[in-house]
Parts: sequence; structure tokens; C-alpha cells
Amino acid sequence: MNRKTKLFAALAAAGLAAAPVAAAELPASTKAMLSELKLPESILSGLDKELEVPAKWLDEAKAGKKLIILSTWDNDQFRKMIEPFKGRYPFLNISYSRASYNQRVVKTLIAWKEKRYLADIVTGFGGGYFLFRDANALEDMSDVPAFRNNIPTGMKDPNGHWVGQRLRYWCISYNTKMVKKADLPRTWEDLLTNTAWHGNKIGLVNRPQLWLLMLWGEKGPDWTKRYMKDFLEKVKPQMRKEGTNAMVALAVAGEFQAAMPSAAYRTKQYVDKGAPISWHCPEPVPLAVSEMGIVKGTPNTAAAKIFTNWFLSKEGQIAQFAADQAPPVHKDLQTKEFLSFPDEILGKKIAFRGPEAELITKDLFKAWDVLWKQNAGEDKTKLITVSTTLDAVRQRGRTISFKHEGKTREVEVSGSRTKLTIGGKKESRSKLKAGMNCVIEAPENGKEAAAVACK
Repeated sequence: MNRKTKLFAALAAAGLAAAPVAAAELPASTKAMLSELKLPESILSGLDKELEVPAKWLDEAKAGKKLIILSTWDNDQFRKMIEPFKGRYPFLNISYSRASYNQRVVKTLIAWKEKRYLADIVTGFGGGYFLFRDANALEDMSDVPAFRNNIPTGMKDPNGHWVGQRLRYWCISYNTKMVKKADLPRTWEDLLTNTAWHGNKIGLVNRPQLWLLMLWGEKGPDWTKRYMKDFLEKVKPQMRKEGTNAMVALAVAGEFQAAMPSAAYRTKQYVDKGAPISWHCPEPVPLAVSEMGIVKGTPNTAAAKIFTNWFLSKEGQIAQFAADQAPPVHKDLQTKEFLSFPDEILGKKIAFRGPEAELITKDLFKAWDVLWKQNAGEDKTKLITVSTTLDAVRQRGRTISFKHEGKTREVEVSGSRTKLTIGGKKESRSKLKAGMNCVIEAPENGKEAAAVACK
């Protein structure tokens, strides 16, 4: 027995040997994805090495139960994404649920404190990251090879408790028939100085966390507060009630010249249909990093680490891109092939929003809400209180309908601004159901409820 063989045998006996799952012959599903995306198989160079994990993990995973994953992928997206994983790890069964924030974070953490496990892997913590962190409820992923080797700084926790799941760039979609390229702002300050953008030219939705939160983190609170005030008072955008997706459609229709904030991937969907729309980003580019973590102490820790290692590999990241167009977090895949508008991103300074940014969300909204209400005239709107029964609930609680003074009234329920309780407890708007008896506080002529209290 030579020295190398003896060493491997010793490591294997200790359960420490790195065990590759054969990658030389790609799964048929991976080949299909590469063909669909018009990518060469050579893009997966080094995949064999990336998929090496300790033999001990594989043994424990084979003896474990179903791996439970709670996330926000659509079910069809998840099924497509994990086809290559199933081909490589047929012994690993997965139970997946597209879950609300309440299910992913609140209920999972409550169960964990009672030594019950509702999930092994959770994504999209939002502000709930700090609840997990303070309870010491997240597993250290530093020993996951792909976490260690594939993910750049800023897209993972230095302590190993979270890693980027997917990226979303938020900037400006604009109507190409109405906007001259020469007027596109190089920096965010250019919107203040170029009068071509002033006077109802921009449709703005009340989602400051999608772009201003990153600028706050990059430039600081003083700069951001001044910018918010100047933007609303000098640029005078149309202050709209629609969602971000609807705003892109309205920009296509010419309702305004540009929509803010807009996601790159959503704008690209309209471009692919031939719509007169494109996407532009001033510098720094606001980038949201959605996070993934492993629940600490779960009996399926080994299986969770195997899945995470695959997901962070080139194959896993390309599979996610093929399923939902999310740009990869893998350091070698942050290239033009995986960006909807590469020229608007590559080479520019990036302003990240990771879980730690949630610490300043309350400060941002406190400053922003006052300015929004003043400039939208909402601070002068009388609030009314209605005790009623919900007639309809749409879009997972984003919109509710009820009768008031004999007429049907429809209001929006914000996930961050509307104070919502059910049975006296703070709840997610997805828990709202038609037939609930509620007390609703809303502007007399406005569309967004200030408070909703249901029994």
C-alpha cells in the first residue's frame, strides 16, 4: 500500500475523507439546462472538486430522514432546480415548502426553542436573521467546502451563519422611446441635477428598502436623509400605490418615463417580449442578497450541508439561474452570461444589502415615511376606523376588500408599514382570510391601511 493509499485509508477510518460524487458524466438534467442557456459544459470546470464532501456526511445523510427546506421559490422553480441534485444524491429525499415569513422564521424558531425541528434549511430571513442569531439557532457552515471557497466577501457571514441564496439588483426601468441615453444618470446625484428627470417623469413606489437601504449602508444616514428629501422635493416623482412589477408595465405603456425601483430580471422579461423598455443603474448599484442558513442541531445537519455545498457549486447556481433567473453568488459565475443587463452592473461599485442591513430598516422608514406622507399629501388625509368583515383577500393578503357605508372599499396591507394583528398577536398578512371580523384604520381617501386588527 503506497503512502497516498494509506493516508486515504486512515482518513476514511476516521470518517474524514473527502468523498466526491462523480461529476465526470453530467446528469441529463444538467446537460439540458446548459443547452437551454446556450452554455458550454466547460463552464462547469472544477465541479468534481467542488462536490467533494466528507465521507462521514454522506453516511449520516443516508441514515437520516427527509431534508426539510423552507424557502420562497415557486414549487415549479424548485422542482426544476433540484433535478441535477436528485441525479447525484438519489438517497437524499427532500420535503420542500414555499413558506411565508411567519412559517420560515417565526414558527421555525419557536419550534427550535422547544427542541422541535420544522425545517433543516431556511432562506429569506429578512430581519429575522437577528432572532436566529441571538438565539444561537444557526449552524456554522464554515466547514462546507463551497461556502469556504466559492462565495465572495459580502455574500456570506464571516461567522458562517448565513450565505447568499440569490441576488436581486434594484435600479431604474425606463421607456426607450421617451428617454435619451444621454440623460441616463451616472450617479444617483445626477437625478437631482438633471432637470430632464424632474416633474412627474419618474413613477416611484413606496419601497425604500429596495434601493435606499443599500445607499444608506454605503453612504451613511446623513447623505441618505438629504438625498431622500431633495429627490422628493426637487425631482417631484409620481408617488404611486402600485407594486414594483406593475410599475414596469406602466413605464412600457408610457404612463411615465421611468419606474423606480425596478428589478433587472423583471425588466428583462419585458425586453424579451419586444417592449420599449430597458434598465439602467446609477452608481453605486443597489444589490439585495437573500440569505440561506441551516438550523442548528437538526438531525439532518449532514444532509443540509451536502445540499448547501451542491447549491453553492457551479452546478447548483446554474440550476437556480435556469429555474428563476437569479444571478449566481458563485465567484466564478458573476459574469455577463448570468446578468440581465451586464453593462449596467459589471465594473460599477456595488452597495450590498445583507441581513445586517435590517438593523437600520426602522431608521430608514422613520425618516422616509414622514417625507413620503408630506410630499404625497397623506399627512393631511383624515384616518377613519371601520369595524367590518373581510369580503375578499387577494395576493396573499396584500389587498383586502370590505363594505363601508354600503360601498365596497379596497385597501392595501403593507408588510412593513401596516400594523397587523390577528387575535391580539402580530401576524403575517398571508394569514388574513375572507370572513374575518376586523377593525381597519385607513386614510379616508388613501389606499394603504394604517392598522388592521382581526379576531
